[in-house]
Amino acid sequence: MVDAATSADALLEAIRHRRSIPLNDLSADPIDLDLVARMLEAANWAPSHGKTEPWRFVVYSGDGRRALGEAFAEAYRDVTPEESFTEAGLAATRAKVWKAPVWIALGVEPDPARVEWEEMIAFGCAVMNMQLMAPALGLGCKWTSGKTSVHPLVADAVGFGKGTDLKGFLYVGRPAIEWPEGQRGPIEDKVRWAGGEDLE
Repeated sequence: MVDAATSADALLEAIRHRRSIPLNDLSADPIDLDLVARMLEAANWAPSHGKTEPWRFVVYSGDGRRALGEAFAEAYRDVTPEESFTEAGLAATRAKVWKAPVWIALGVEPDPARVEWEEMIAFGCAVMNMQLMAPALGLGCKWTSGKTSVHPLVADAVGFGKGTDLKGFLYVGRPAIEWPEGQRGPIEDKVRWAGGEDLE
């Protein structure tokens, strides 16, 4: 049995190891969808006030990404000013779905009886759980929430029900780069201790 200190150290290391991997730094090769299912199971264990579990997901892989690419293209056409619109930009937006083998639509369905920001935090925790699980499975991912990723045309294509808001996509694949190093400023710059004894 692993002792508590060892388990805590492993957890902290997993948190420190998490990175967002850009789309162009992922391999387009297919991945085992059982691994994605494990990410989703991790998401499902996020905390939620009142046990509302407001997270909703749609997983796109294989040829299922084609319709998603078309929706992204229509969103690009809608949000891009005429003077900025290019056929190359349209084609690139349509084709980006093929750069990662899996795209997960991220939706939140807040319980109207609950405080909305609490529901949003619960949803964010669920997505974070997936982001923590991915590198443990040898995968990279990133949450994208640009204009085309949350556009109403894309939301319609995803098919979340009424009351569920599309908050972007988590794209997933195997990293095609060396795992990047992370950097954070010292926690001491962000914390003030009130009461108790000083830490040594």
